[in-house]
Amino acid sequence: MELIVSAKYVGLAVFAYLLGSIPWGLILTRQFADVDVRQTGSKNIGATNVLRSAGLGLGILTLIGDLSKGALPVWIAAEMTAQPESPNTIYVSAVALCAFAGHLYPAFLKFKTGGKGVATAAGCFLIISPAATGIALIIFILFAGIANRVSAGSLAAVTALAPAVWWLTNTGPFTACAVVMAVFVYARHRENIRRLISGTEPAIRGGKNK
Repeated sequence: MELIVSAKYVGLAVFAYLLGSIPWGLILTRQFADVDVRQTGSKNIGATNVLRSAGLGLGILTLIGDLSKGALPVWIAAEMTAQPESPNTIYVSAVALCAFAGHLYPAFLKFKTGGKGVATAAGCFLIISPAATGIALIIFILFAGIANRVSAGSLAAVTALAPAVWWLTNTGPFTACAVVMAVFVYARHRENIRRLISGTEPAIRGGKNK
């Protein structure tokens, strides 16, 4: 019986990784726009590059797909491990990290050309702590609007996420999960950070760099 239970937990972690590996941006643009986003714009499979390369509709669909990759397995993990007061925070965090890792290092793309992880991380924490995710979203909107750069909003949001999670949940595993995700998001935004510093990062409005 214990072996069956353990297999169920391991199976969900594997499912989370494989679900995270689905490159919705690439699938949608190939199917509906005859575009390979890995060869256009920032060459990233995430929603921002899809929006710029294939339009608003496919960008929104990619965002929904990437959010769902994080939200679905984390919700299942929370339901599977639910206690009278709270779920198993360590296991839920592990499943969230598996989904996040799948997006960054997708098995279906030979572990290369993954996304930057912001939307999938948001999907995970939308289940873990909706209020903390809401705070991060407000920070994203403020910084993206002020800087006129999506990357500035994304970096500010993931920076704010871990403190918000700790403040609202006072839970070590969830906070550590947010910190790990933030580190990888920053690593994936290395080029964006360089362009932000040099003033050459693509703008949201106006289409011109500073």
